[in-house]
Amino acid sequence: MTVRTRVAPSPTGDPHVGTAYIALFNLAFARQHGGQFLLRIEDTDQQRSTPESEQAILDSLRWLGLEWDEGPDVGGPHGPYRQSERGDIYLSHVQQLLDKGCAFKCYRTTAELNELRIRREAEGKNTALKASDLELPAEEVARREAEGAPFVIRMRVPEEGICVVNDMLRGPIELDLAQVDAQILLKSDGMPTYHLANVVDDHLMAITHVIRGEEWINSAPKHKLLYEYFGWEMPQLCHMPLLRNPDKTKLSKRKNPTSIMFYERMGFMPEALLNYLGRMGWSMPDEREQFSRDEMFANFDIQRVSLGGPVFDVDKLRWLNSLWLRALSPEAFCEKFASWGLRAENMLPLVPHVQPRVDVFSDVVPLAGHFLAGLPMVTAEQFEHKAYDEEKRLQTLQFGLWQLEAIRHWDKPEIEQRLFALAGQLELKVRDFLFPFFIAIAGTSSTISVLDSMALLGPDMSRARLRVAIDVLGGVGKKRLKKMEKDYFVVARAIDQQLADKIAGE
Repeated sequence: MTVRTRVAPSPTGDPHVGTAYIALFNLAFARQHGGQFLLRIEDTDQQRSTPESEQAILDSLRWLGLEWDEGPDVGGPHGPYRQSERGDIYLSHVQQLLDKGCAFKCYRTTAELNELRIRREAEGKNTALKASDLELPAEEVARREAEGAPFVIRMRVPEEGICVVNDMLRGPIELDLAQVDAQILLKSDGMPTYHLANVVDDHLMAITHVIRGEEWINSAPKHKLLYEYFGWEMPQLCHMPLLRNPDKTKLSKRKNPTSIMFYERMGFMPEALLNYLGRMGWSMPDEREQFSRDEMFANFDIQRVSLGGPVFDVDKLRWLNSLWLRALSPEAFCEKFASWGLRAENMLPLVPHVQPRVDVFSDVVPLAGHFLAGLPMVTAEQFEHKAYDEEKRLQTLQFGLWQLEAIRHWDKPEIEQRLFALAGQLELKVRDFLFPFFIAIAGTSSTISVLDSMALLGPDMSRARLRVAIDVLGGVGKKRLKKMEKDYFVVARAIDQQLADKIAGE
């Protein structure tokens, strides 16, 4: 048997360090056994998936030194490797389940589902929704079908019983089938959910070992049932411990930068970041802190993975990166620094904004130094402005951050459109509105357009700098966050309507 593993990220945002973490352990396991490693793009979420995000995934994983034997860009015998291109495959397999009676069409509306859940809660029922709860009488199904009513396809799940899932690290795990819902397999738009596509693709791509995050343990019974319904052998499962913030909560961008490209933009060495991810729940036999990718592969043993939640500590990562930097020769240091910060393809987009503003080369750094910086050292005093009180400053930056997080295609027109619409909703003059963004992004208002700066810095670094600024201004605690989210919902809905009206009028 040839060992085959995979990583299957969704192209719906900045490439996540958690993706790199799982990819690294899948690649290490495959290389340990002389096997193959695949990259599959799970882009069934058509509303949020973008080509830019997919390219960022490819670029960031390659920057780290993670390479795949088969994938959307390199091809292979088991393609296509984008789920959006495999629609007919999923439809044929769903039909198999319908024909076997292992799945059913569900015509329940959103309102009916909500009413059903409320009634079950009032009755004290704490089990998952099953086919017996959801299926309508045959005549009602026929009526809705004749009317062309939308439907989803759900899998049938036993009402009770225990499902035993064997895990490479945990051994047998017992899960109560009464708590497993009749999972949607095919959405009303004809696109598969993760659960169907994951099982079908893993089987057709001959995946032998599925190494994934432990958040998928509760979904394992659904996957095991699907393998049984199709009559296929299930791959071996290995659920890795989740990465944690220093406070032991699940790693999140609110408390830690999670974008891989943020660390590239900050000037971390890819060898150091990969080294650090390799230490997340695993260690070399001799317990040394610093090791290369190939050294990890040569010594890898999945049984050495610890189930305790590994803490992703940026300060510890900086320390480890310093070891890699100080081991470089002066020549290598200069070469890598120039490649990071002064490479022509990185500088060229900046030049049109800087060149008209300088008289001598020494003017460049004060004007554009924030492009070679990490996170600016700013103080609350720098944000003081006649248009803002403390609460208004925080609200403006937080609302701005949420608007920037909603951008699918990161470019200046999209940034400008979103932020200027927000300025209008907050009844602020654009010049006053942009002031705190200048400070957050560049540390000064005496620089090039902050919109151009954000477009050039990219989404990961721009959003990270705004989060730092919000923290400097006192942060948004749970109580304040709840109120802000309520107020933002009204503002965001108005902005979305405004942008939709604009598109309709063009």
